Amino acid sequence: MPVAFEPCRPTLLETTTTVSYPVRRVFCVGRNYEAHAREMGRDPDREPPFFFTKWAETVVNADPQDACHVAYPPETHNFHFEIELVVAMGGHAFRIDAAEAEQVIWGYAVGLDMTRRDLQLEARDLGRPWDTGKNVEQSSPMGRLVAKDAARVNGFNPGAGRITLSVDGIAKQDADLSELIWPVEDIVAHISLFYRLAPGDLIFTGTPAGVGAVVPGNRLAGAIAGLPPLEITIAPPAGS
Repeated sequence: MPVAFEPCRPTLLETTTTVSYPVRRVFCVGRNYEAHAREMGRDPDREPPFFFTKWAETVVNADPQDACHVAYPPETHNFHFEIELVVAMGGHAFRIDAAEAEQVIWGYAVGLDMTRRDLQLEARDLGRPWDTGKNVEQSSPMGRLVAKDAARVNGFNPGAGRITLSVDGIAKQDADLSELIWPVEDIVAHISLFYRLAPGDLIFTGTPAGVGAVVPGNRLAGAIAGLPPLEITIAPPAGS
């Protein structure tokens, strides 16, 4: 039977090998660093991290060699950066425990969870979903994915390592992966209680303190020890 229109092709992420990684789904962890939870007005001792999802179409390649431009989105005056470690699934997982998580991980990357903060906080205060604040086109830029074994050879450790973000060369976020409230293995195990994780699923693991607003023309550079960096430039709103 003919289709009404050509189906969208999956987003393909660049990797450090000759293969591409097709994105299936995007899961995100909210308030997974104590200092960030507190800067957002929350008590991490009383409110544990939680999860939300984003479209696969929000993911864009942000290798420094690719000159990635992210358009300032509409209907916001407070567009924020959030640097994060991203976990890429390589196997199937359903109701696994933390000890099994490493077996189903394909690799890791540096990512940004760009956020329309004004819309997110408005929705939060009204008890509504965060979609308009978080699920935004081009809001999930990522550096090159590295297969887990290669990442460890390069000195990457998902349990400890510096994570940083600068805007126009000025440091904004600077923390360590050891500060994650829920480490990678626990995150994967917990999400697998609710979803059947599969290859192509990405998990953004949360951002440290220091988030802030950007404007068109700003250049963002993110890095995690042992992983390829990312860079994006905030472009003017589409159509302007």
